[in-house]
Amino acid sequence: VMGPYVRRILCDELGAPANSAINCIPLEDFGGQPPDPNLTYAAALLEAMKGGEYGFGAAFDADGDRYMILGQNGFFVNASDSLAIIAANLSCIPYFCQMGVRGFGRSMPTSTALDKVAKVMKVPVYETPAGWRYFSNLMDSGRCSLCGEESFGTGSDHLREKDGLWAVLVWLSILAARKQSVEEIVRDHWAKFGRHYYCRFDYEALEPRTAYFIMRDLEALITDKSFSHQQFAVGNNIYSVERTDSFEYVDPVDGTVTKRQGLRIIFSDASRLIFRMSASSHVRATLRIYAESYEKDPSQHNKEPQVI
Repeated sequence: VMGPYVRRILCDELGAPANSAINCIPLEDFGGQPPDPNLTYAAALLEAMKGGEYGFGAAFDADGDRYMILGQNGFFVNASDSLAIIAANLSCIPYFCQMGVRGFGRSMPTSTALDKVAKVMKVPVYETPAGWRYFSNLMDSGRCSLCGEESFGTGSDHLREKDGLWAVLVWLSILAARKQSVEEIVRDHWAKFGRHYYCRFDYEALEPRTAYFIMRDLEALITDKSFSHQQFAVGNNIYSVERTDSFEYVDPVDGTVTKRQGLRIIFSDASRLIFRMSASSHVRATLRIYAESYEKDPSQHNKEPQVI
């Protein structure tokens, strides 16, 4: 259902060429393609952007609640960076100029790039379990104005839901106000706040019993006192363990406690390793591993995340 909205708003209202909106006819089978906005499933868009002819590209999922941003030459903006960059550029966005901002929210697996911005702005950040209902509670109570997750969902209290088209319009507002390219805006952000290299690895279709024992044994390992303050060498980087835990969330609105939402290894430089189970079907499970490495030095901002 997203296609007609893209054509009406971006083409009819804002004047984008009609041929710039592709795959916009709603189809029951999504045209035979998985309706996910990522580099794998939006390969055609990525290839078109790599040609250098276009300065801005965006992909949506079928119902428009998730999105992906690409810059000229296929420059990719990961979802965590996108959320942080939006937060750092609220002055470019008419809605926030009028309404102000009360707080930010991110799911626990989402990188802490948002936290760096919030610290400078002196705005509270709520770290929640995965699941949009936690953000909805925060927004309904007036605590949160902007929130997002690493799976390409971003939203604000204008709707209290994920809104991919809104997020793309926000990016267009930032581009218009700053008169810079997508890549220039992202690199300026990294230079000011540091870069959070980020990758997610999915191990799918695990037998649930196997998945349970993996997480049980891993929790026993990382929460043992002997694991604290260990150091790990990865390439030229040394990562020192600062703390570990099994993430739990106390809802500031109603006091509800949500436990066992993932295992966290947090390093002294704010880098993190997250291990989290996600049900991929009624009979199988998915183990997701999130790797985040923080780099302040601008001379080290040009590496591939997989290399880090």
